[in-house]
Amino acid sequence: MFNYVTKQQILNILTKRIEDGKKTFLVTANPEIVMHANSEPEYMQVIQQADYVIADGIGIIIGSKIIGQPLPERVPGFELMQELLKKGNEAHWSAYFLGAKKEVVEKAVEMVRRQHPNLVIAGYHDGFFDWEANTIQEEIQRTKPDMVFVALGLPRQENFIVKNLTKFDKGLFIGVGGSFDVIAGTVKRAPVIWQKLNLEWFYRLIKQPSRWRRMLVLPQFLIRMLKIKQKG
Repeated sequence: MFNYVTKQQILNILTKRIEDGKKTFLVTANPEIVMHANSEPEYMQVIQQADYVIADGIGIIIGSKIIGQPLPERVPGFELMQELLKKGNEAHWSAYFLGAKKEVVEKAVEMVRRQHPNLVIAGYHDGFFDWEANTIQEEIQRTKPDMVFVALGLPRQENFIVKNLTKFDKGLFIGVGGSFDVIAGTVKRAPVIWQKLNLEWFYRLIKQPSRWRRMLVLPQFLIRMLKIKQKG
């Protein structure tokens, strides 16, 4: 399921594919995505359509070691997005932003414009729209962005991408969860020391105690990995 790549390796791969005008669907998978995919066959089918699945979450790295298939390193989706925006600024790529609240995506786009003035903003739309009747897909088709960042959370972001993927002939499509909130400054990312200690998840729990139910997925995921190892 996962691609055994470092952040730099996947960045190089995606850069080449964008430059070659290829279409790419990338999933940044954490334990929550993996567990949801294993409990929902339809969502599993969506994930299996991805060209690349990378390990976004220390739980994935730990789990890969438990089953004896260690992944090289964690590739945080937010960091990958930041690197892609930086590369896009250098190469004058274009990007479309979909998701979050209206004021959040507007602020995020404003910040991206300031930080990456050479990046072309192909367009943006908040995450509150009629799933069956909207013109977002037509706008993306018309503007032909090199990158489409979809921040709708799981499973909506991956479902949206797969639902519309066949309508496009180029571009990188990637689900980025709550990244717009971080870029906009409405949610602060964990300090670097927490990131280096792989405790970013714990920092988020402290800051947002309401996430505790979601955090239960991590031990459930690791228990699943242990069972797989025992069967192995």
